Amino acid sequence: MKEIKLYSWSYCPYCVSAKKLLQQKGYNFEEVILDGKDAELEALRAKTQQRTVPQIFVGEEFIGGYSELAALETTGELDKKVKGA
Repeated sequence: MKEIKLYSWSYCPYCVSAKKLLQQKGYNFEEVILDGKDAELEALRAKTQQRTVPQIFVGEEFIGGYSELAALETTGELDKKVKGA
């Protein structure tokens, strides 16, 4: 299984939804809370070109935010990405 990393803010409803979806799937993930970490947030934004959170990585692949995560789940692609299929 590939590592999942989720960058979030503590007060973000989309972050909560993303974490809930991953937990329901039984996937372990590392959460990086970006509250007050402006330099880390700017470095992440430069890497992904995205300004919002959550920002979710499966392995080294940036898959996007909650909407993209939910879409991958709907199509069955999330399991394939996480399991490396």
